[in-house]
Amino acid sequence: MTDAVRLRYRRFADEEAPGRSDLYVEWASGVADDPEMQRVLARIPENRRQPPLVFAVTRMLGVGLGRYGAWRAFVLARADEIVRECGDRRLQTNEPLRLAPLLPVLSEIDGPMALLEVGASAGLCLYPDRYSYRFVGADGRMRAALDPADGPSPVVLQSRVDGPLPAVRMPDIAWRAGIDLAPLDARDDRDRRWLQGLVWPGEEGREQRVRAALDIAASDPPRLVAGDALERIDALAAEAPRGATLVITTPGVLVHIPRETRTALVERIRALDARWVTIDPPALLDVWQPPVLAEEWPGFVVALDGEVRAAADPLGRWWEWRTGVGASAT
Repeated sequence: MTDAVRLRYRRFADEEAPGRSDLYVEWASGVADDPEMQRVLARIPENRRQPPLVFAVTRMLGVGLGRYGAWRAFVLARADEIVRECGDRRLQTNEPLRLAPLLPVLSEIDGPMALLEVGASAGLCLYPDRYSYRFVGADGRMRAALDPADGPSPVVLQSRVDGPLPAVRMPDIAWRAGIDLAPLDARDDRDRRWLQGLVWPGEEGREQRVRAALDIAASDPPRLVAGDALERIDALAAEAPRGATLVITTPGVLVHIPRETRTALVERIRALDARWVTIDPPALLDVWQPPVLAEEWPGFVVALDGEVRAAADPLGRWWEWRTGVGASAT
């Protein structure tokens, strides 16, 4: 079992962390060369010992962003607590920047909207109307800027737009709710530290963005329900206010759901009186219209009711509009 830990952390250090986080390269390399640390991490269930999760747990518990020796001493001193926390936690990337490529899709839907997110985590993607947007071209020049009605937001979502820029507008959100196996509370200090710990050291601007989005969610908490989405979605959808268009979003979550359950969930969503907005790997679903060739598709697929709208970076850093709906050449 320790050999599996060694190989996993060596692969992370050599292939996954370079270019994103020098500190995580150092920590993972240290584990890969440290049999005592390998024995500690081998006590964590296999599906909970991936480096980003383990590193985030230690940061939630208070370790500093120091050299490997200091991190190692912290882990060894609190091994039982770290093993227990890792067994209870799961990766929950709650990146509000994903809303940047989703905004033009939301702009197609008449409001007011009742927004329901599957895999909501702390609900940071339930506030598209509370964030500012800055869309830039490949040359870095500003192509469009949108702010909430009450002025610029402390959360600024800047992304690169390749090709035509579609029509975009701020959405009118009347109700916001989410489902998650383990929802997080933006008002809870421990949950906040957990989400911030999931941001890799070196990802400039992202931790500040997540922190500011947590403040917005804490000031007006969404309705978050714990449980399996397939079992809970009908009841939660029924709570949406009458007169509002129900919009169900699944940004980046379906890939984490087993295939049979995922297929059943998509069928359930499409059977509801709702619009469905998603961003997923191209090979994940077979509902895309027009069909998508995964080997020729850059990034993820952004779709409305299964109809392809854009190609996008999984976290929203760039996107390219792939349909004529609402598009302009600006």
